Amino acid sequence: MVKSHSFIATPPGRTIKELLLERGLSQKEFAFRMDMSEKHISKLINGAVQLTPDVSVRLEMVLGVPAKFWNKLEATYREKLIKANAENEMYADIELAKKLPYREMAKNGWVPETKKPSEKVFYLRKYFEVVNLEIIEDMQLSRIACRRLSETEKSDFALLAWAQKAKLESRSIETSPIDLKTLTKKIPELRKITTMNPAEFCPMLNSILASCGIALVFLPHIGGSFLHGATFYNGNKIVLGLTVRGKDADKFWFSLFHELGHILLGHIDQPNGTTEADETAADNFAKETLITKQAFDTFTAQKNFSKESILAFADSIEILCGIVVGRLQKEGFIQYNRFNDLKTKYELTA
Repeated sequence: MVKSHSFIATPPGRTIKELLLERGLSQKEFAFRMDMSEKHISKLINGAVQLTPDVSVRLEMVLGVPAKFWNKLEATYREKLIKANAENEMYADIELAKKLPYREMAKNGWVPETKKPSEKVFYLRKYFEVVNLEIIEDMQLSRIACRRLSETEKSDFALLAWAQKAKLESRSIETSPIDLKTLTKKIPELRKITTMNPAEFCPMLNSILASCGIALVFLPHIGGSFLHGATFYNGNKIVLGLTVRGKDADKFWFSLFHELGHILLGHIDQPNGTTEADETAADNFAKETLITKQAFDTFTAQKNFSKESILAFADSIEILCGIVVGRLQKEGFIQYNRFNDLKTKYELTA
């Protein structure tokens, strides 16, 4: 028997069991008369197997109740079972939907706006491409390599929503087969475009990464996700998603190379997710790619952090000046309120 708020689905086996008790027939004797195994009769009584037309005819012979009665009882049971399960799944999904950032998703145009819980569930099921939302809890976040400032249940669900959008967007991006050797060779070229403006570098960035089998996707930031970027496999391509979070160019480039580090260091699609060591390695990859430790140590050893000195150093290593400022601030050589006028701000749209 399966119950929901509106339906009670009772299997025909319950009626069979009542008739057996009335007539003092054991299941063993009944199975013998039905010419069926005791195991199958037990499942039939418990509703674990379907009552077929063949069984209906046998029941008419053994119990004297017309076959059409049993066929109708089975059809009614199956119909109510479907409705009861659907209603129970809806209630469960309504609770789960509360954990997803629906309001922000709707604001970004990812799902239609609605305040009705059942409609939210319907739209979210379509968005995640699942028949019920409980399935998304089994989706492996661990196989997504991402740069997050914190991990909570709220951020996990926000990441699921964000990653699904990145996946959907990536389907329209044509890429070559995944080629990490070519990506490695392209890293210096990618670094050079940091000095360009977004109108110039975005097409180049998309083209270079696509030639390596990587679909680059820009998406709005989702509150509570603590997310800067994420990378994961999707079919025959790698999806690299970056949030349009903040406008500092240095954070944008660091996040990009951090995610590229995850790709080249083999951190994505790991069953147990990225480790703290993996995240540190990706950070170091980004730092070393943008400004080598040797160059940075040589510059900081001079202890001249004037605006002119910083500009000259950035020019000498052909890197965006704001990236140098961000590195100096991050590593404590200058305060966070110094030389922010040298930082470039991007107006990237998702």
